[in-house]
Amino acid sequence: MNPWTLLLNALGSSLSFFYDLIPEYGIAIIMLTLAVSFILFPLTLKQTKSMRAMQKIQPEVKRLQKEYKEDREELNKQLMALYQERGVNPAAGCLPMFVQMPIWFALYRVLWQGRGVPESSELSGVFAQASAALEAGTPITDPVFSHVSFLGMNLLVSPSQAVDFSNIVGSLPYIALLLAIVAAGYYQQVQMMSHQKNSSSSDSLSSQMQGMQKAMKFMPIIFGVISWNFVAGLGLYFATSNLFRIGQQAVILRLSDDDEGEVKDSAASADPPPNDHSSEPEKSRPSPHASKKRNRRRRK
Repeated sequence: MNPWTLLLNALGSSLSFFYDLIPEYGIAIIMLTLAVSFILFPLTLKQTKSMRAMQKIQPEVKRLQKEYKEDREELNKQLMALYQERGVNPAAGCLPMFVQMPIWFALYRVLWQGRGVPESSELSGVFAQASAALEAGTPITDPVFSHVSFLGMNLLVSPSQAVDFSNIVGSLPYIALLLAIVAAGYYQQVQMMSHQKNSSSSDSLSSQMQGMQKAMKFMPIIFGVISWNFVAGLGLYFATSNLFRIGQQAVILRLSDDDEGEVKDSAASADPPPNDHSSEPEKSRPSPHASKKRNRRRRK
């Protein structure tokens, strides 16, 4: 069995398991999203730590870029040496996204066609009934889709199919879902960038980091476009994943700040107190006039 089939079966079986626990299709998708997020937590932690480490070395990166601006090859060597010395992997920031891409494609097949869902499961029968109704041209608001609906949305159709501006009330849940995906994506970036501004090492970001930040600003829009054209079930996965990652990132940043604060406090307490005699009271110092008087007495 190839890896793609294994991934489809794993996601389909998990979705069916959660549906058996709580027979609500939207709740099953949310539970599956949380399970995937917990599994990918080590990668998310690695991503956040890598971004923090890249922020800290930005002054040194800018110094090297200025020093070797005429020698691109030597600059790359120096940067690689700096990354190895500090244990920084610039590509680690994008690693979770690349790992999740096969999961997104597999989820699309699972949530749209029911691929990977065990044929003997209750969810498989729900998919078969809903798919037959869609092929027959049944309106997406028909009660036959009640088992695959969530918060007023038919999760087996895309927002582009469901949104009808002559029926604003019926379209609002799909529009709200798209707004939640885009807004949560932007908030994640604001969350990280505001932390950079509060960091002492983020005063001088390199052009590479600035370019990366500008590129990341388009990601929420890209996810919004994807969610507009793909089934609403996948959009629910994106929205839940983004909201969960906001809380996850806040915890990671807080723990990282606490660790750095403890390191600074321990370093400060380890330093010996300054041996500054200038703080001694005036009475303990001999007066220059008193020294002159003593010298005169000795001469006499």
